[in-house]
Amino acid sequence: MSKKDAFYPDWYEDIPHAKSYRTILKWGGMDKFKHPNRGLYKLLKESFDMTDEDFRAPHDMGLEEVSFQMPPTLSPKNMEAFKKIVGDENVKTDNFSRLEVAYGKTTYDIFRLREGIVENLPGAVIHPRNKEDISEIVKYCNEEKIPVYVFGGGSSVTRGFECMRGGVTLDMRTHMKRILKLNEENHTVTVEPGIFGPDLENALNNAPGRLNASRAYTCGHFPQSFEYSSVGGWVVTRGAGQNSTYYGKIEDMVVCQEYVTPAGIIRTDEYPASATGPSIDQIMMGSEGTYGVLVSVTLKVRRYNPGNTRRFSFIFKNWDDGINAAREIMQGEFGYPSAFRLSDPEETDVAMKLYGVEGTIIDRMLKLRGYKSGEKCLLLGTSDGSRGFTRLVKHNIRRICKRYGAMYTTGFVTRKWEHSRFTDPYMREDLHDFGVIIDTLECAVNWEQLRYVHKHVREYCKSRPRTICMTHCSHFYPQGANLYFIFIGKMDKDEFVDYHKGVLDAIQRSGAAISHHHGIGKLFAPWLEGQIGKNGLDVFKALKKHFDPNNIMNPGGTLALDMPDSEKRFTKKD
Repeated sequence: MSKKDAFYPDWYEDIPHAKSYRTILKWGGMDKFKHPNRGLYKLLKESFDMTDEDFRAPHDMGLEEVSFQMPPTLSPKNMEAFKKIVGDENVKTDNFSRLEVAYGKTTYDIFRLREGIVENLPGAVIHPRNKEDISEIVKYCNEEKIPVYVFGGGSSVTRGFECMRGGVTLDMRTHMKRILKLNEENHTVTVEPGIFGPDLENALNNAPGRLNASRAYTCGHFPQSFEYSSVGGWVVTRGAGQNSTYYGKIEDMVVCQEYVTPAGIIRTDEYPASATGPSIDQIMMGSEGTYGVLVSVTLKVRRYNPGNTRRFSFIFKNWDDGINAAREIMQGEFGYPSAFRLSDPEETDVAMKLYGVEGTIIDRMLKLRGYKSGEKCLLLGTSDGSRGFTRLVKHNIRRICKRYGAMYTTGFVTRKWEHSRFTDPYMREDLHDFGVIIDTLECAVNWEQLRYVHKHVREYCKSRPRTICMTHCSHFYPQGANLYFIFIGKMDKDEFVDYHKGVLDAIQRSGAAISHHHGIGKLFAPWLEGQIGKNGLDVFKALKKHFDPNNIMNPGGTLALDMPDSEKRFTKKD
């Protein structure tokens, strides 16, 4: 039987019913799909002791129309008040609208949606038209003690906006998505929080025609959720894009912000820097809706010069050489790469299949030169900026990598990665249809502890039989990097929940920060006090008491602000 004739699953490719559970659990566009290629499919079967028969009949697909008995709990008086503020058409109480804004994209959320488990819903979904609407809503909710949650793009993997105490959810996608101002003199853009990544980036890239500007710009923030995440979500979780090594995390891009809080308006000014006490901007970023509602943010912009981008990739013979080269590059004082990603041996072997490198001339050359499966490591990236700068950065990266014995594998691998950088999450539904889950956890480390954290966390991940654990660094600094663990296994909901907790325990036990850019939400909150200490958490609580004395803003465990001690996990660091 030829490879072409061999069995290959009939992956689901229908557009789900508009009001189905799958519409909520599915990643991205309803008409977009990406399936594991044959090489990855073969790896799945080998890794999980599965056969073609296991991939013939998908199950728990969530194709049923959303249906449950959980009527809204808000009083008629409350409902009339909200309708008076925003208009009847901007208040929704149907089941689908309420469920759609309650669950994010954690694997736990996906399990619940597939099984039709519905809990923790808002009583109403409100679509505010402007910041004046939000001011009135927050004022009224504070008087009536009604919880307020905020929904942006819905890509949270931390149960960030789940409505643990009912109340209302503000859906920012409908109206609060305008570009308010592009300031070419200051190199800033001011936007409302509900604008999605592509809408902002397209406007900036085409600024001469769209915004009457003199040239094209970029924000430079490209998280994997870029296509379906909002600027507000980036800011309140302290997110990072895949090009953060050059452009910085979102907190490096924010110039000023405006929030509506129960205590009043908090607005900062558009200065590049100041020494006016502790930074209000830094206090509000990462607060995840617990202090107030972000209504506008001003971000730095950069010149958009895609023609100057240079791509590169290298294969090292081992993980140590890759780490040493990456550290030297970041400490080399010649400028930083933009996208920059170092995969460990297990991820490298999978990437060779995923990006179509396996079996190519590049793969054959690697084998001839002694780069072994299970040992070799892939480094890929880009350099952005002026033409001379990108040439200099790539030249120095190549010089350092060569000194550590790396083989240059051209920009081909990087282009393959770029082609799938935002679409890889679409494979999640394919795998889960057949009982295989894929999930991620990430952490921040310094160079000194990187190897230990990688080894320690992987030991836990691999202690579960038949589990793939791929790891990479994708956000680099002169002082360290992040470690991003992707685990794949065949498991049910209960086993997944226990395993996920175990990975977080291992991360904290190893001494790493429990999140580099995903945020905390309610899912990671049990580990937060163990991370920042009681005094640190008390500072957060003091700020909460000032901004939100009635605890109406995202209550129910977010940032551990109102979490009982019995739910906290204190993992002793090694």
